[in-house]
Amino acid sequence: MRLLEFIAHEFFSLSSKLYVSYLRKKGVTIGEGTHGRGLKGIDLTRPCLVEIGRNCIVSQNVIILTHDVFSILREKYGEVLCSSGKVVIEDNCFIGANAIILKGVRIGRNTIIAPGSVVTHDIPANSVAAGNPCKVIKNLDEYYEKRKRIYVEEAKAYALELYRKTGKVPKKEDFWEEFPLFLSRKPSDWGKLPVRKQCGSALPNFLKSKPLYKSFEEFLIDAGIPRDQIEKEKYHSRSKLSDTR
Repeated sequence: MRLLEFIAHEFFSLSSKLYVSYLRKKGVTIGEGTHGRGLKGIDLTRPCLVEIGRNCIVSQNVIILTHDVFSILREKYGEVLCSSGKVVIEDNCFIGANAIILKGVRIGRNTIIAPGSVVTHDIPANSVAAGNPCKVIKNLDEYYEKRKRIYVEEAKAYALELYRKTGKVPKKEDFWEEFPLFLSRKPSDWGKLPVRKQCGSALPNFLKSKPLYKSFEEFLIDAGIPRDQIEKEKYHSRSKLSDTR
């Protein structure tokens, strides 16, 4: 029986959707839009004690426990004192890689748990929490304001590092998360960029907004990539396009 369970576990793990379906059949509550490699780390000894809301991301190597050890007490005191507790992760939460969530914990909605954290107690909604034991380090509004301040500089640093490491001018497709900085809001200009997928429910806001840079080339120049290299790349691209016609 255990072998069959193992084979089923490994088979369904090949697909996130299949594995979510498998977990639901086992008794785990999982909301729509929730996914991630870390779902493989759910304690299935008591699946009814795990509830995960909608649109959550559970990163790789996350462990979610609904029980604790009793064998040490059994051997010393001669009694079996079971230990179990419900774990609830509310809607729109991110659980970072290698985090451990212990029994009896509730994580409020719109919360980010940093990688490597050990969550031993409840975390309130709209929080960013980290550490061992995991503690709230800021609220979500503070994190949002910080992201707004520094994400442009991070995107520019990434572009420059790509150029330095490859010796080539980066392409739009390299910026599958940073595209709001420079991309036209016309769908016909999006090319292979996964705009709809990345924007999700924020797509209407994206379409109403304006890019910070007038063009992709302007973004690259501001990142520190030489203008002459950008112009040379544009020339080669045009030449290749004309050769294919």
